[in-house]
Amino acid sequence: MNAGTQRTSIAGPAGAIECATDSPATAPRGLAVICHPHPLHGGTMDNKVVQTLARAFVQLGYTSVRFNFRGIGASQGGWDEGRGEIDDAAAVIAAHRAAGQPLVLAGFSFGAYVARQAALRLQEGESVERLVLVAPAVRNFEVAPVSATTLVVHGEADDVVPLQALFDWARPQSLPVTVLPGAGHFFHGQLPVLKQIILAAWQGHPTHH
Repeated sequence: MNAGTQRTSIAGPAGAIECATDSPATAPRGLAVICHPHPLHGGTMDNKVVQTLARAFVQLGYTSVRFNFRGIGASQGGWDEGRGEIDDAAAVIAAHRAAGQPLVLAGFSFGAYVARQAALRLQEGESVERLVLVAPAVRNFEVAPVSATTLVVHGEADDVVPLQALFDWARPQSLPVTVLPGAGHFFHGQLPVLKQIILAAWQGHPTHH
């Protein structure tokens, strides 16, 4: 992502997990862990939406950690239909998070599903400061309901996860959704707007310590 990106490896449940960490210039306000899109459809931690999320969180003052799910890049193991991928996310959180450190979980598409499930796995009393779900894969995966502070961003012209499917998921929760007019699933040409939406969502948003 930039010259300061640290590429490391941690021990995961299926072997090594490849991670990329970007740190803010000042003392971090928390940790942001970002999950990438579907491994079988070309998803990696270097996906442009994932990198955009990482940049936004670093700008907001978080240490940003991206990682490759099992079987992708230098991460060992193989596709586990979403189950082991949640284990991978949990391992990355455990390896990078300091005790009591504020945690933001974010994900794009399939990664949004994993981020949501990883949040449910946290120990009692270890809540997520905020969830950020970009084009969550609500059609192919059972994405659990989320809290009212969750930021959900979707493209109007998403051809992978139709906007209607997202609305059907959000409606029973009375959950607001930020929709980018004309944007497709990968937000081509709209990444700067996506980044601004994330930055704006933090303005006036109280941080929990």
